[in-house]
Amino acid sequence: MIRTGRLLLSLGMLLLSGCSSVEPWVKPYERAHLADPIMSFSRDPVSDTFIGHVYQVREGARGAEGGHGGGCGCN
Repeated sequence: MIRTGRLLLSLGMLLLSGCSSVEPWVKPYERAHLADPIMSFSRDPVSDTFIGHVYQVREGARGAEGGHGGGCGCN
């Protein structure tokens, strides 16, 4: 019983040691590829960006999304 407990404890410590990493997985020069609109979950990221901009301009007077601008959408 004690032997299996030690085995499970050492196995758990071995598995958790793989989670600690000093070096980041994504390099700074690779982050531009992840920020590309093609990597988003939506089918049409350009249209979603436009709709988000219109929403922020429209709601900018109330401060709903933290956006800024007037009501005309010409900022």
